[in-house]
Amino acid sequence: MSELIQLVVFRLGEQRYALPLAAVERIVRAVEVTPLPGAPAIVLGAIDVEGRVLPVLNLWRRFLLPEREVSPVDQFLIAWTDRRMVALVMDEAQGVIEREQSAVIGSDRIVPGLEQFQGVVKLDDGLVLIHDLEKFLSLDEVRTLDEAMERTE
Repeated sequence: MSELIQLVVFRLGEQRYALPLAAVERIVRAVEVTPLPGAPAIVLGAIDVEGRVLPVLNLWRRFLLPEREVSPVDQFLIAWTDRRMVALVMDEAQGVIEREQSAVIGSDRIVPGLEQFQGVVKLDDGLVLIHDLEKFLSLDEVRTLDEAMERTE
């Protein structure tokens, strides 16, 4: 029997994405994002979550979707990377699903250049792209973000 994987599914525009549940801390209502001088363009700014300053990553920009302002009806998905906790802006959390690991189609089997995704899982009503947060930022973006975050301390 294949190992089970639990995924938090969320919507951004008309597309659904997922992150492994183990990487997700929680989901909170959107708040005002403070600009983070010197951060890479992929970072919208920063928020304070219980005394911790977290960078807010711009999924719209990374996935080449039409950008818009963060709205009070949006949500932040707070998640862990190997380096830090981050906030991702999303339109709507859609819950947790559980699938066998064998049901995940590796991104390398779909199309070259999808390194930011661990793979895809099929649901009855469409596909969900499973995001790999460790590959969200390039090495240069990580370095630039580290420097910007150090200035906030």
